[in-house]
Amino acid sequence: MREHVLLIGGGGREHAIARSLADSEAELYACAGNTNPGIASLASGFQSLETTDPDAVVEYAQSIDATIAVVGPEAPLEAGVADALEEAGIYAFGPHQAEARIETDKAFQRRFMREHDITGCPDFETFEDGEAACEYIDEYDGDLVIKPAGLTGGKGVKVIGDQVTPEEGKAYIRDSAYDTIVLEERLIGEEFTVQAFVANGDVRTAPAVQDHKRAYEGDEGPNTGGMGSYSDASRELPFMTEADYDDAVAIIEETVDALEGYKGILYGQFMLTAEGPKVIEFNARFGDPEAMNTLPVLETPFLDVVTAARDRDPLPDLEFAGQATVCKYAVPEGYPTDPKSGAKVQVDEESVASVVSDSSNGDGSGERSGDARLYYASVDARDDGVYTTTSRSFAVVGLADTIADAEEIAEEALTMAGEEGLHMRHDIGKADLVQRRIDHMNELRSD
Repeated sequence: MREHVLLIGGGGREHAIARSLADSEAELYACAGNTNPGIASLASGFQSLETTDPDAVVEYAQSIDATIAVVGPEAPLEAGVADALEEAGIYAFGPHQAEARIETDKAFQRRFMREHDITGCPDFETFEDGEAACEYIDEYDGDLVIKPAGLTGGKGVKVIGDQVTPEEGKAYIRDSAYDTIVLEERLIGEEFTVQAFVANGDVRTAPAVQDHKRAYEGDEGPNTGGMGSYSDASRELPFMTEADYDDAVAIIEETVDALEGYKGILYGQFMLTAEGPKVIEFNARFGDPEAMNTLPVLETPFLDVVTAARDRDPLPDLEFAGQATVCKYAVPEGYPTDPKSGAKVQVDEESVASVVSDSSNGDGSGERSGDARLYYASVDARDDGVYTTTSRSFAVVGLADTIADAEEIAEEALTMAGEEGLHMRHDIGKADLVQRRIDHMNELRSD
């Protein structure tokens, strides 16, 4: 029987998932609140609907005889879409609402880590009273991270001593309408992500990725949903050791054991400190942009992972291509504070596809081989073209044997895709930025 797979979500992460599923024998369908042209072109059917409405998702899933659903974003998980699908007899590769709290409720996440004595949990306190949180800031000896407990799309966190002063942090708490605030120690080091495929107690991990949250080059400006990311040809990043990676995986495994019955993707975001990895947060789905680093180099069919999860078979060992990747996002002007929506996006897909292999690397040392991919994100396809929303527009990914070559391919693809009216960070994956990470960790370890 041919699988009918429903993909839920319409961003860049979901376009990457769609490409992985479209390479299989499954028949792909999708639903999202926006019409992502990349996903729509790969799917046998595409339905515009509110993905946080479980009844609407289930109704569409039943109409296409879905045998499996893959939930991309976090908001449908928080709304209980995976629960509703399974109540209707459709296997959902994504955690139930209760398990998704590991992402959707940061206060729960920290309390859960403390209760189960999970390695890498920073010191923290939670507050329902904003004034009590402000008093804690006054009394705390050191810098703190301010985290709203609920989902904020990666843009709600404020770091005292980096992004804001203590007074600005207290004003942020007082001016916000957040019910619960988490205050935790500020971790010093280098951030990285490890994404794990999880089902039936099995954990299979992907190579580490480093995301770049700040809006502007040189890691300046406000936090965003992620302006781009890179991975190396090995499991580790250049500033990591094999032991650092293994320690992060051990933390994920501890967490999966404590969650009991978790299925889907568990994304661990870590800070590599001088003492080893500490947990910044967990997410209950693929990262965006990290999915676009991981899935293009995943050689094990993603569908095989999902069907094994459903059939309660052991998850297959994951094979990766052994290539480095560099992802760069193009976003609307003004993103994230005052993004301009409704602008027509001119994307030259054929030119991006041509930025590939065996072009000279320009230094006389040989040939550069690789590949370029384009992923549409939060755009809306209309009859007369593709238009921006208030979130990220599209991403390009370069794949090659080294980070440097992957960055060159991504940069060339970004130019080919079209940059008019859009903003992007050109420094992601460049040698000097990567070297800064290496130097920073060397300095921390030596101290």
